[in-house]
Amino acid sequence: MTHAWLFTGPPGSGRSVAARAFAAALLCPDQGCGHCASCRQVRAGTHADLMLVRPDGLSYGVKQTRNLVLRAAGTPSGGRWQVVLFEDADRATEQAANALLKAIEEPAPRTVWLLCAPSAEELVTTIRSRCRLIVLRTPPSAAVAELLVSRDGVAPERALAAARAAQGHIGRARRLATDAEAAQRREDVLTVAVAGHRPRGRRWPRRPPWSRPQSGRAAAVTEELDEPERQAMRQAFGEGSTGKGVAKAVRGGAGALKDLEDRRSPAPPG
Repeated sequence: MTHAWLFTGPPGSGRSVAARAFAAALLCPDQGCGHCASCRQVRAGTHADLMLVRPDGLSYGVKQTRNLVLRAAGTPSGGRWQVVLFEDADRATEQAANALLKAIEEPAPRTVWLLCAPSAEELVTTIRSRCRLIVLRTPPSAAVAELLVSRDGVAPERALAAARAAQGHIGRARRLATDAEAAQRREDVLTVAVAGHRPRGRRWPRRPPWSRPQSGRAAAVTEELDEPERQAMRQAFGEGSTGKGVAKAVRGGAGALKDLEDRRSPAPPG
């Protein structure tokens, strides 16, 4: 059994999906039946012997990687293998890559590393030379459409149109085929592009009608992302904690948080 695998492929090729399916095959008593409790837990990311690693920010740091290596050195809780699925492994910093290299060079006897990256060249030579390479490609539109028809019950013509619009990206094609709002947003954008040949002397309206619903959607999405960040910031300043000096820190944190929000808010039109 090879203890390090590298799944590569362009966005939408399904490299992380393939890696998770491989993890299910390693952890399932029936080599990936897709129906047992083990397979369902792998699909949900809750299996005790599966560690899913995703960078929280733009990169993955050395401290996080060292902690991961220590955890990966343990033994499986119940099955044959302990699987570490490292998505976006190309975003590891140089020091993090060195820590990861050491774990791959001297792997724990029952630990399997599954790394995902857009291409093998995104990783340092010493890591990719120690991995067995799995290269995925962008699936053709006909194959994506066939999947949408069989799995999601989409009409064949609609499935093919969505697959062509998504250029082989399975997740994007599914959204265009099943989400009428997403499909309408795409049509709105294409309408603007087609209408770009406005007659001489005619100006675009300062705020086209189609931009208003887009602004509302953008604000809703931003608010969904903002609230967890606010909560994390409050906790960082001590909210919910007890002890000497906590009340003062929380008051100072509230002021700092308000200052950050004021700086981020757009200036009123003048």
